[in-house]
Parts: sequence; structure tokens; C-alpha cells
Amino acid sequence: MTFLFALTIFTGSALIFVVQPMITKMVLPLLGGTPAVWNTAMMFFQAALLAGYAYAHWASRALGFRLHAAVHIGLMAAAMAMLPVAVGADARPPADANPVFWLIGLLAVAVGLPFTIIAANATLLQRWLARTDHAAAANPYFLYSASNLGSMLALLAYPSAIEPLMTLGLQSRTWMVAFVALAALTAGCAFVAARRAGPERAAASEAALVPLAWAERGHWLLLSFAPSSLLLGLTTYLTTDIAAVPLLWVIPLALYLLTFVIVFARRPAIGHDRAVLLQPFFLLPLLIFMFWGGTAAVAVLYPLHLIVFFLTALVCHGELARRRPAPGHLTEFYLWLSVGGLLGGVFNALVAPVAFDAIIEYPLAIALAVALRPHFDRAAARFGWSDVAAAVVLGAAVLGLTKLFAALGLPLIEVPDGAEDEALEVRLALLIFISCAVGIALYSFRARALRFGLGVGVVLFVGAFWFHDRGGTLLRERNFFGVVAVASPIAGYNMLRHGTTVHGAQSLDPARRAEPLTYFSLGGPLGQAMTAWAPRLGVAAIAVTGLGVGSIACYRQPGQRWTFYEIDPAVERIARDARYFTYLAHCAPDAEVVLGDARLRVAEAADGGYAVMILDAFSSDSVPVHLLTYEAVGLYLAKLAPGGVLVFNISNRYLDLAPVLGALARSHGLAGRYQADTRYSDEHRERLKYPSIWGVMARTEADLGPVAADPRWSVLPDDGGSPWRDDFSNIAASFIVWPRPK
Repeated sequence: MTFLFALTIFTGSALIFVVQPMITKMVLPLLGGTPAVWNTAMMFFQAALLAGYAYAHWASRALGFRLHAAVHIGLMAAAMAMLPVAVGADARPPADANPVFWLIGLLAVAVGLPFTIIAANATLLQRWLARTDHAAAANPYFLYSASNLGSMLALLAYPSAIEPLMTLGLQSRTWMVAFVALAALTAGCAFVAARRAGPERAAASEAALVPLAWAERGHWLLLSFAPSSLLLGLTTYLTTDIAAVPLLWVIPLALYLLTFVIVFARRPAIGHDRAVLLQPFFLLPLLIFMFWGGTAAVAVLYPLHLIVFFLTALVCHGELARRRPAPGHLTEFYLWLSVGGLLGGVFNALVAPVAFDAIIEYPLAIALAVALRPHFDRAAARFGWSDVAAAVVLGAAVLGLTKLFAALGLPLIEVPDGAEDEALEVRLALLIFISCAVGIALYSFRARALRFGLGVGVVLFVGAFWFHDRGGTLLRERNFFGVVAVASPIAGYNMLRHGTTVHGAQSLDPARRAEPLTYFSLGGPLGQAMTAWAPRLGVAAIAVTGLGVGSIACYRQPGQRWTFYEIDPAVERIARDARYFTYLAHCAPDAEVVLGDARLRVAEAADGGYAVMILDAFSSDSVPVHLLTYEAVGLYLAKLAPGGVLVFNISNRYLDLAPVLGALARSHGLAGRYQADTRYSDEHRERLKYPSIWGVMARTEADLGPVAADPRWSVLPDDGGSPWRDDFSNIAASFIVWPRPK
């Protein structure tokens, strides 16, 4: 009986956490590959989970076991009619509105009923076991570990085995078969529970219930809200710069589920007290990095984020396990957990993008989770204004120190010319002094959870304020597609940042207003190619995916028709605002900007119309995967005129995309070249020329023109791997362990 129930719960949970990355990967290309797609999808799944738990809680009390079991099996049969899971070929998001609610509606139609029914399974089966004469009936919570173990293993299997080996179509069909098997297992559990249950036992169990206090429910809510918000905040952090792909979605989520496996196990692998003890030792170094706005190699900083997230979620979920009620309240307990999880998703996906113009929900969730640490003596548990005062004094001291050093002209950030060695020594000494002071002060707060949480929040706020203030920010705006900011951190230049990456810059010197800078400079790969092709382009039509600040428009020649495809309306508005950038106004005032996902909108263009297509769409440092697939290149070729050329910006700190282009060129029988321009001298720095990597493809070598014979351009590397496709990509093979400099 234990094996049957555990296997059924394990299977259902595995199906839940396979379908999440599967369906999200299906819809990701429709929305430009932005990280917000996963957060919105997670919010939907949390809502569906809540619906499943609410149904389980209500039906188990209102219908009686036998009627409820029959209804549940009937609902599973109805859900089979909606399979296999798929996204309609005619699905199109709104081009001029926030797509959050469109995406939620799409997910509800595609997977809503099957997901909700499976979500109810775990709590129902624990409830069914609790009413039997089984030896574990008095404490069925151990089955929650089986549930989360199935979820975690499914998540780990998705990027490592399922995604690399199976197309999305095969994944969907396999999932359908597994759902049918789950329905059969659930029916078997209902049959066994009916034979082993006694009405007297169930009635006695219900009569012995002690009413729950609302304060306890509120504590459950907060303890589930904080890790949920932290999960989504960390996922956004990871995927903004690398790629919005299942591999980076599932790692934090798998760790999140692992904490449930540990805390609800009969013998936890990491005790609650030990997790509470370890948390500050990893949390404080991360806070110092975040305070200074620091970045480090992905192999160093990202694991630290993951470790802190794991320990913080382990502490919160350990408190939940410690506070779990009697089995008679089991369904309500899980209901409140799911409410807290949903509120975390709503906060990150809906509230934060409107309330904040920067990604600050992540540090806020860290501070809240720290404030929810357990108290081991009653004095520390009581609220005291001294806790608030201590946090405010710490924040004021840190802010005062940074402002004082800045007023004295000491170089916290910039190193003045002519004093490099001495300035670096002073800077390092100041960094160490302030970091140690902050770390020691916060560590001294650890025994009082509220003081510790407030101190963490204040320090992170001061860090964000300091670095926001020093950046010369002129404009900051946030929407579904991320955070865009215009700043003037270097005298004489305006820059556009998307996330953490510069997406273009312009000189304020009137003589250089029409000069492309950063990755698009005249001396770089793009400038070389456009100069070499200029004589033959004439009055041709040119397409560019990704507008940025409009730098590329200054390669336009008289009479040419240029079309930019841009998914983010905020980017177009900024690029056309003469207070910040004037590339479009100076170089291509008649250029058309088409809003919407590049794949969807390019498909609407006439075939054979473009002489050159420049693929420069990015989300922060991430190239949307669906723009680098076999089908995408096929679409581009259809829109390319005879003799036309495709140009790809594959500059990236974390991914080596040249072999990806090589596989695409081979699969389409194209000629290709690439150039990694890594030069970066003092002169380049002064003139704002950035290193960049570009690839070009054409139907024949002759179509590449002078670029084919230019020694600065190399043949695209080809490792013989399969090209990325719309339903298949293996991004793990492209990772650079030690990323390129920013």
C-alpha cells in the first residue's frame, strides 16, 4: 500500500514538473524569449496548484470518500480529452499591450485542467491514506517527500535527458501516455483505500481536530511566500544575462523542491538547526557582492546565489515542517502553502514590474526570508523598536561612509588617470574596510530575526541607491520585457542598458553624432562588412532585428529602405527621443519600426525583399534561442533577395554561439564566416569601441563578397552537432565556464 501510494504521488509530481518547462518552451518563441515568460508561467502554475489544493480540500470534506473518488477519476478522464499538450499554430500575442494575461489564457486552455487535477493528487492521496488502517495513517506527511522527490528528479531530467533527446512533439505524446498511466494508478489507490478504510475511524479523526489559529495560518502564508518570490527573483537573475531556457529555469526550482524533500523526510539529511546556523556564513558574502553591485565569473557568483537560495528556502520550509498541523488539517495546510506560493508569483510577475523600475524584488525577498528565521528564545521573538533603530543606524553609517569617501574624492569606483597603483590600493582598502564592517554588524544581528532581516534590507537598499546614484541615470523603465535605462556614466556619452548589458551608446559631440559606437563601430566586424558590401547594395532594402539606440541605422545609404523589428515599445520610444539618442533622426528618419517578436513579424514581410538581414535581437546579454534555429534561418532565407546576406551578432559573455551558426550553415548548405574582434585598447576605450563577435551567412561564397577573402574573417566552426530547432536545442553544450569580460 505504501509503495502504491508513493509511486502514484511520485508519478503525478514528475508529470507536473515536466509539463511546466515543456509548455513554457513551446510558448517562449511567441514572446521574444524574455525571462518574464517563465515568471508569468510560474504564476499560472502556482494558481493552478492552488486551484487543485482548494478542490482537494473542499471535495474531501463535502463529498465523502467514495463520491469524491468517483468524481476525481471522472475529471482525470475528462482531462485526457485535452491531450496531447500543444500550442495552437495561430496563437499570436498582442503587439501593443502587456501579454501577461494573454499568456495566462493560453496556458489555461493548453494545460489548465490536466495540471490542476494532477496538482490535487498529492494532497488527496495523503488524505486518503490518513483515513485507512495503515500504520502511517497518523502521519502521512512523509508522502510529501515522495511528491517533491518526483518533482525534483523530473526537473533535473528535463534539461539533461528529455530536452536533448526528445523533440517537443515527442515529449508531449509521451506525457500523454504517462498521464493515462497516472489515472490508472490513482484508480488503484482509490480501490485500496476504500477496502482499508472505516467510517468510525474517519469520523473520530475529524472530531479530534483542534481549531487552527489565524496567526498560524498567516505564518504558513509568509513562510511559503518568501521562498516562492525568492525562487522567481533568482531565476530572473540567472536567465536575464544567459538565456531564458529550461536548463536555467529548473536548477533553482529543483533546489526549491529539494528543500521540501529534506524537511518533510522522516530523517532530514540537513537538520533545521544546522540550516539556520549555516545560512549567515553564505548569505553575508553574497550580500557584500550585491552591495557593491559586483559581478564575478559565472562559476563563482552564480553557485553562491544558488547556495544562499537553497539554505534560505531550507530554513523557511523547515519552519513550515516544524509547524505542520495534525493530519486532519492536512489539506488546509497545503492550501495555505499554495496561497503563499501563488502570492509570491503574483508579486514577482504582476506587482513588481509595475511598482519598481528595477529588479529589487529579489533582495526584498532575501530580507523577508531572513526576518522569518526561527527564534530560539522568547525575548528574541518579541518585536522591539531597538531592532528597527539598529537597522536604520547601520544603513545611515554605511551610506555616510560611502558619501564621505566620495566627497573626499577617494576612488571607490573610478581610478583616475596617472594614479592607478595608488588609487587601486586605496580603493581596495576602502572596499575591505566597509565590507568587513557591514559583515560584522549584520552577523551580530543574527540572533534577532527581525533585526537581521531589516539590516539585510537596509544594506541592500543603500547599495542599490549608491550605485543607482553614481550611474548618472537619466531614465529607467520596466515592463514585461525587462528593465531599460538611459545613463551617462561616462562624460560625453549616453548609453542604453537592458538588464545589465549596454545595448548601444552615442557621443554627445556634434561631430560624432552619426558615428556607430560600441559593438557596431566602423572598425569592428559589422562596420567592415557593411563597408565592403556598400558598392553593391545601392538602394536595396535592409532588415534589422533589434533596434537598440538605432546605431546600425547610420550604415544606411541614400535611397535604401530600412526596417527595424523591435519587440519592446519602450526601446523604440527611447531611440526616437532626441533628449537621449538621435541616430534614427540623423541617419534614417524614414526607417520603419515594426513592433512585435522578430520571427512573427518578419514572416509577414514579402519574400525575397531584403538584400541584408542583420540579426541583433538581445534580451540583456541573451540571444533569444528561437532566433537561432533551423526554422528561423529558413525563414530568413525566404525573405532574402538573390545574392543577399545574413548577419548575426553573437557577442556573448556566457555562450559560444559560433558553432551554433556553423551547424545552421551546414544544415542549410550556406557559406559562412565569423570574426571575434576581442581587441580593446586605451584608444578603443576612449572612443567607446567594444569587443564583439559577428557571423555572416550567404547562399554562396560569391555572395559574401570581399568578406570571404578577408583574413580577419574565419570559416564558421562546425563540431558536427545537430542544429538547434524550434522543438530542440541543447544550450548546455555552448556554455563558457569562465565568461568573457563585459
